[in-house]
Amino acid sequence: MAQTIALTGMVLSAVPVGEYDKRIVLLTKERGKISAFARGARRPNSPLIAASNPFSFGTFEAYEGRSSYTIVKADISNYFRELAADSEGAYYGFYFMEIADYYARENTDEIHMLKLLYQSLRALMSPNLDNRLVRRIFELKAMVVNGEYPNVFSCPKCGKEEGLQYFHVESGGTVCEACGSKMTGGRKLDKSTLYTLQYIITSKVEKLFTFKVSCGVLNDLAQIMDEYMAFYIDKEFHALQVLKENEGFAQRLKIYGCNK
Repeated sequence: MAQTIALTGMVLSAVPVGEYDKRIVLLTKERGKISAFARGARRPNSPLIAASNPFSFGTFEAYEGRSSYTIVKADISNYFRELAADSEGAYYGFYFMEIADYYARENTDEIHMLKLLYQSLRALMSPNLDNRLVRRIFELKAMVVNGEYPNVFSCPKCGKEEGLQYFHVESGGTVCEACGSKMTGGRKLDKSTLYTLQYIITSKVEKLFTFKVSCGVLNDLAQIMDEYMAFYIDKEFHALQVLKENEGFAQRLKIYGCNK
């Protein structure tokens, strides 16, 4: 057997393989996104039975094969059980993990994506934060980590940094008043929304989930991110449809205070 290595990471997904095994996808600090087998993880007495479930975060001891890894031991520091037990929180959590899976690659430095995912899941468990805001923060910051986020600091047409009053998806971000008035398809941008976008992009992960926004800003963020991601990301996220249905149902019951 090859020498084992220690990997710090989170289980993004898990599928049954054979009669007793699981194949998991791990987002790790050391090796990026990897596929691994958890042998016997579906046996009732297996020490890997809980460690091989989505949301499990900790240290995984594994050895490397030709095309995948094999987990032999795990020391889980956070199972996010409260999140997994909350249907709404779980919807958001699975969506976040799908995005992380979409962006992450093997043998790349994914420490920032891992940190963002971990802190975002913790934010979902906070009773003081609106999950819809947590979602929009995560979406935008995940794009920042991947280096394909919108430019909200200058006008791509003339280079001006002042008077950014429109958000234009096809232009890749904000547009000044003079240029925006000559374009079609731009969205008028509130100053508070612009500041929020700039704050999310420039702030460290530890500072992301320390603020609240008005209903108007939250709705603006939602519309901007929906349009931007639809234009630039060529993937349909399975958890997103369930999440949309859940958000719509909650709003119809007036659980949320903002209307889209």
